[in-house]
Amino acid sequence: MPAATNKGDLIAVSDTEFAKLQAALDKVPEARAREKDADGTSVTDVVAHRAHWIDLFLGWYTDGQAGREVQFPAPGYKWSDLKAYNAALRDRQAGVSWAEARAELQAAHARLMTFLSGLDDAVLYGGPMKGARNDWTTGRWAEAAGASHYRSAAKYVRARLRAIS
Repeated sequence: MPAATNKGDLIAVSDTEFAKLQAALDKVPEARAREKDADGTSVTDVVAHRAHWIDLFLGWYTDGQAGREVQFPAPGYKWSDLKAYNAALRDRQAGVSWAEARAELQAAHARLMTFLSGLDDAVLYGGPMKGARNDWTTGRWAEAAGASHYRSAAKYVRARLRAIS
């Protein structure tokens, strides 16, 4: 699926992919949401992870706009440390309930959509995101944190639903 290139398409794909993810999550029995797969990951873990990454993106944007160094993916980590970062995140989120994870994702999506609604095409797609140290636009980063993450989470959830059926 090609990346969005304007605000309208970005909002549409974000809402569409979020709705698909929500529909998949609605099929997950609460009693099974915290069951770990062979890799030690649960549907609850994936949902909480996606909420967290939206907030990481919003922080990156804020830091870049303020002229601060943007620390990707997070302070003390490099992209090559992503597996370790995600494992540490999973440990920090270990006590998050199914209801909490879903509420966090809903709230993070609302923050993302409010953020996107407040920007225009020039800010979203007029050039690289400030502080990003690459050619990705703010819109592309937003899509990666939102719609793309929703799509991959929905794929994971559907696979888990097949496995527990």
